[in-house]
Amino acid sequence: MSRFTLPLLFLLMPLSACAQDDVEYRMEIGAGLGAHFGINDTNYGFFGQIGVGGGVLWRYVFNPRNALKAQLGYAMTKGNTQGVEDFQPAAPLTPSTDRLQYKFSGGLVNVDVLYELHFLPYGYRAGYQGYKRLVPYLQLGIGGVYSTAGKAFAPEIPLGFGLKYKLAERLNLGFDWQIHFTTSDKLDGLEAPQGIKSEGFKNKDYYHTAYITLTYSFAPRCKTCNKDDW
Repeated sequence: MSRFTLPLLFLLMPLSACAQDDVEYRMEIGAGLGAHFGINDTNYGFFGQIGVGGGVLWRYVFNPRNALKAQLGYAMTKGNTQGVEDFQPAAPLTPSTDRLQYKFSGGLVNVDVLYELHFLPYGYRAGYQGYKRLVPYLQLGIGGVYSTAGKAFAPEIPLGFGLKYKLAERLNLGFDWQIHFTTSDKLDGLEAPQGIKSEGFKNKDYYHTAYITLTYSFAPRCKTCNKDDW
């Protein structure tokens, strides 16, 4: 080995490591599809009266551990008081032994913005930053929902968890679970059928969504290997 070989190797090593690092992307766009169920006056149990839901999403990536997500969703919803265990009178506030017979179907349209916190740095190649292709995350946000069955709009607070997996440098596969707490008791078209009203989020309707998502990354942040500004 000549006296020039060793210095040359040291010069080439950073370039080789640089070629193996990810190109970081600032944004993602995509869609999700899955299941929905509501917790309301027609359904008290988990996974009861499941409907189909889905939507589109846009994500801004602050860094491999933090992101901001905006989503527009639609879920088909339905319900029937026939399977409710608690007694609901046919005429609220009126003494009666007749049970309420009510069923509905409709849709929920929601618009939300959520902050995502990754447990691990997310990326396609590990590189010197230690990125992981499979990453769990927590999410919390704010938004609003409109029910076509109840003709009602309400603010909501979505929160949940998820998993992201890098299928390719620009493709992201995910599982996304959210609980949407709302300030309305009319998403199912019924309001206080037992005559018990409440304020805030207490005794109000809420719903769950569980979607499989696929997003495409775009808008490269940096095409060099200097990622220390994250």
